[in-house]
Amino acid sequence: MRVHIGTDHAAFELKEFLVTELTALGYEIIDHGAHNFEPLDDYPTTIIPCAEAVAASDGELGIVLGGSGNGEQIAANKVVGIRAALAYSRDTARLAREHNNANVISLGGRMQSQALALEYVRVFLETPFSGAERHARRIAMLDHYERTGRLD
Repeated sequence: MRVHIGTDHAAFELKEFLVTELTALGYEIIDHGAHNFEPLDDYPTTIIPCAEAVAASDGELGIVLGGSGNGEQIAANKVVGIRAALAYSRDTARLAREHNNANVISLGGRMQSQALALEYVRVFLETPFSGAERHARRIAMLDHYERTGRLD
């Protein structure tokens, strides 16, 4: 599976760790940066291209990282076709895929250990969308709103 990843300075070390670990697990990682530690960089410059790549793909997933993951989730969700979910536990990572068919996971580099972050990412990547009618209906409503600006 191809996985896109992007970060700012606040989670640079976590990104490097995840790239190494996920590559060792057999994932093809597309690194959208940051490619070196820049303490004054701005997360939209790496997060939006990462999200755009996921939106342009068929079935590929993404990981966006920052200090808390909040701004990165917001930035990713500005891209049409992205459903980015902030994960802070195994359950939130699993439910993001299972119920929301999220295609991007957002994590805070300052919020958990690297080992826990890897665990959340693995749960996210390995969990399929349930396809349950109620979840599919809700996602269709969001997609319709995104295209039209209406809920009807």
